[in-house]
Amino acid sequence: MSETVQQYTKVISKCREIFEKKTKDYGTAWRILRASSLTDQIFIKAQRIRTIQETGRNKVGEDIESEFIGIINYCVMAIIQIKNGNELPIEMSVSETINLYKKYTKEAQELMETKNHDYGEAWREMRISSLTDLILMKLLRVKSIENNKGKTIISEGIDANYFDMLNYAVFAMIHLTSKTTKDA
Repeated sequence: MSETVQQYTKVISKCREIFEKKTKDYGTAWRILRASSLTDQIFIKAQRIRTIQETGRNKVGEDIESEFIGIINYCVMAIIQIKNGNELPIEMSVSETINLYKKYTKEAQELMETKNHDYGEAWREMRISSLTDLILMKLLRVKSIENNKGKTIISEGIDANYFDMLNYAVFAMIHLTSKTTKDA
């Protein structure tokens, strides 16, 4: 398990570095977005990954790894929006934003560790394409919950789905950066 924690931490660190640089460039303009808009941004990235996986062609030039980083960072943004809503100003300092980033990625890591214990790290045997499909499935679930104004009868809420998508994207990144890469 310590190998997974180390790999997970490395991926999150890379994503946080990009998030921090973009926050310095753009501020927290993303705070104006509703969670549903962030859901759509994640959908665009996941759909692009799937198209590249299915066709083997990449005309835009950005690699799949960049798209998974985008998914992770958009998931963090969505979690911040859901958990903090209108309590935060649109413009936040870089340090305040990164503190929230760290808080929610720590929560995601704790969730990953709990689930990994019970599932025995089954994700290590999964293909990257399956992780992409799981992200797309979670997105469709989130859209359904959003269309129902956040109400569920028996299912987890929206935030749980964002945490799962974040973790699936981290797993895909670990596969992409490890020596034993599953299919791209």
